[in-house]
Amino acid sequence: MQSHLAFTGYLGRRLHLGVCGSVAAYKALELLRLLTGTGLGVGATLTASAERFVSRLGFEALGAAPVYGPMFDPAQGPFAHLEPGQSADAMLVAPATANTLARLAHGLADDQLSCQALAFPGPLVIAPAMNPRLWNAPATRANCDLLRERGAVFAGPACGEMACGEEGRGRFAPLEEIFALALRAVTKQDLAGIDVLLTLGPTREYFDCVRYWSNPSTGTMGAALAVAAWLRGARVRAVCGPVGLWLPPGIERVDVTSALEMHQAAMDLFPVAHWACCTAAVADFRPEPFGPGKFKKESGGLAVAFAPNPDILAAMGRARTKGQRLCGFAAEAADAQAMEAQARGKLQRKNLDLIIANDVTAPGCGFAAPTNGVLALDAQGRTERWPVLPKTEVAWRIWDWMLALSS
Repeated sequence: MQSHLAFTGYLGRRLHLGVCGSVAAYKALELLRLLTGTGLGVGATLTASAERFVSRLGFEALGAAPVYGPMFDPAQGPFAHLEPGQSADAMLVAPATANTLARLAHGLADDQLSCQALAFPGPLVIAPAMNPRLWNAPATRANCDLLRERGAVFAGPACGEMACGEEGRGRFAPLEEIFALALRAVTKQDLAGIDVLLTLGPTREYFDCVRYWSNPSTGTMGAALAVAAWLRGARVRAVCGPVGLWLPPGIERVDVTSALEMHQAAMDLFPVAHWACCTAAVADFRPEPFGPGKFKKESGGLAVAFAPNPDILAAMGRARTKGQRLCGFAAEAADAQAMEAQARGKLQRKNLDLIIANDVTAPGCGFAAPTNGVLALDAQGRTERWPVLPKTEVAWRIWDWMLALSS
């Protein structure tokens, strides 16, 4: 799993996982591993059909507790059908078969999982997996519509080749999509109602049809911020330079290449944003195009002229309206004292509420690292130095700070 999805800090929160009889049931074991890696407590229930594909022992070995099987198991006590609703913050059914979807839609509580789901009062996430003809059956679609109307959230299904050899929609959704939706379901929605705009990644400034001026940014910090805000209930729009990072489908993504494109996209979206955070490593200058086609070395020496690119963060600082909050990043290569002076200057010049500075030459803090150690400064005079932390934790702290500034 990509590092911008590796959130922790969910100790004390619980999720209940239901597993149905599909060949995709084996993937639920890996999903369980991802979920428990966040600190979540996870219980599980396997239907009788699921146990034809996977065993309760496998889920117990990977940390699920308790793990339920059939109804009326004396070892589980008389109220096992009520326990998830009493202890879990959200419920996930993955994979969900057409049969279980019908049970959930029509309130049939004739096995352990459907009984637990019917009695569950919290958020429900469903990840179907079945043959495309079963998924496209009018009854299945009607059942899904009913469940959506009642608040259930669906992950997938995806398109592709099925175990039976047929192709179409019905495949188990990618694990990162199911994982992200499940994590959002157990996360406090303290950013609900806030529109967040982010820029992330590098820009590429081409000087012929194949060569460009750029930097090593991977966009990991910005992607962690985007996912963290979305997990906490914000509406998120991300203007992304050329990066290979997956973002949840709930995040509105605009892909761009150059600084000019990023500036245009960001400024188009900025007026409706409550908060904006610019993490992109935008090229300050762009080379003037050499000409059509590809430069040939036989042409002689290469001389490239550069023109300045627009400063996106400064443009936002000038255009911001009352109530909009603006956060910027400063990638520096300086000692602590000089970095703080440069960050304070940028905070004031660009009319920011918060600035996050880091030394990209420090161990664990440079481009492409999954961690960052930063200096955080705000316009109210608050200053903090954070040790090297996962970028997901840095992202969470930044949104905590922005929330405090907005309160």
